[in-house]
Amino acid sequence: MASFASRRFYRVALAGACVAAALVAADAALPAASAVPSPPPGSSHRATTAAAAPFADWDTYHGNRQRTGYAPTLKPVAQTPASVWNLTLDGAVYGSPVIVQGGLKIVATENNTVYRISGNRVIWSHHLGIPVPLASLPCGNIDPLGITGTPAYDRTTHTVVVVSELANPIRHVAVGLDPVTGVQRWYRNVDVAAAGIIPKAMQQRGALLVSGRRVYIPYGGLTGDCSSYKGSVIGVDLDHPTSAALWKFVVPTAREAGIWAPPGPSENPGGGLLVAVGNGASTTSGPYDYSDSVLRIAYQQIRDSFSPSTWRTDNQADLDLGSQGPAIVGSRVFIAGKSGTTYVLSRSHLGGIGGEVTQRTDLNCHSFGGTAVLGNVVYVPCTDGLRAIRIEASGFMTPLWHAPSNINGSPVIGGGRVWVLDTGAGRLHLLSPSSGADLLSLAVGSVTRFATPALYANAVFVGTTSGIRAFNW
Repeated sequence: MASFASRRFYRVALAGACVAAALVAADAALPAASAVPSPPPGSSHRATTAAAAPFADWDTYHGNRQRTGYAPTLKPVAQTPASVWNLTLDGAVYGSPVIVQGGLKIVATENNTVYRISGNRVIWSHHLGIPVPLASLPCGNIDPLGITGTPAYDRTTHTVVVVSELANPIRHVAVGLDPVTGVQRWYRNVDVAAAGIIPKAMQQRGALLVSGRRVYIPYGGLTGDCSSYKGSVIGVDLDHPTSAALWKFVVPTAREAGIWAPPGPSENPGGGLLVAVGNGASTTSGPYDYSDSVLRIAYQQIRDSFSPSTWRTDNQADLDLGSQGPAIVGSRVFIAGKSGTTYVLSRSHLGGIGGEVTQRTDLNCHSFGGTAVLGNVVYVPCTDGLRAIRIEASGFMTPLWHAPSNINGSPVIGGGRVWVLDTGAGRLHLLSPSSGADLLSLAVGSVTRFATPALYANAVFVGTTSGIRAFNW
């Protein structure tokens, strides 16, 4: 397969492409669209700029670099949201949509295509190449495997960054796109060059993060924990994306310890990145390998860490912390993971092995995905239902409410509601933040396990297994 540099790119102008409206209310007037076929590799349909709007962008996973999932400028929900469009794209959407530059809606599929959407229309699409069929991988559960992690937006260069997994040979490539036109600005191979790692065993599932003039790209393994992988983070210099040396961090384990949770890294307000790390190679013997942990990493090194005192047995039983992104709650960090035990850590000193501020085993929260945070309350996606937990000044965890077991997706907050998916039934629930009362549910269709809504202006957007759906009010 030809390299990106040698490909010929076709940029076809969309006849009659118009200025995109910033509010979804304007989008609702557009007619329905049919399924969109995959454009050829390297293609980019062109469009014009979007109008500005007085609403906060949702330009990364859960809206900001701390992954709080809170949309402070979302219009209050005073009426039942209406389904305004349901657009079929060329593949499943695993990451969250992002909304940038005052209303440009960007979404990426597992078929390696990035789209800009306005209403129920595609303004541009850019196909990055052939995704990897599951049959070519040593294990896994996504077929094909293309763009999985949520894109991120760089406000300085006005660039959307995605990471694509490409076939023949299997490799990971970061691509910077102009969100207005879809034109490719740069690309770079971002495979992790380290002993004990092969590209086809690495999966880029976690969301990308723009912080400190780099975009950070987390890696874990495929479902099944097969072959040779290690949890890693790669950083690309956004001012010199094709020439500057890659920033690289690899968990110091013999194998595994993936950084795979859907939120990806969070920016620590005191500096560095916070990541959750999965089960590693050390179980009954061997040195501590920083698996089953929360790490603060900076300058390509571990600067602080926490692991439960049970980290060895957690590793043996696959009951690690790696399934949930760390939640920043003021001076504290909340983490749960797979074991059912919840922990509160000091953000200034994570505590090392067994050094949590508090822990609770009675909440029995097995957490997968991303949290939302509003004030000192964290909304946690537990497998037996979403929980609201208040983090007291002492670090004590006070449970406030517990949603039914089917309402267990990764939540976001805005407009006076908690928005959370029942991923099994394909329904979006609107809950009261204070009581957890289920105020309304909306049919969205088939979604992936870690799907999470994006909030902007007077609308909510949900990626589905066939495209993207929107509601407004």
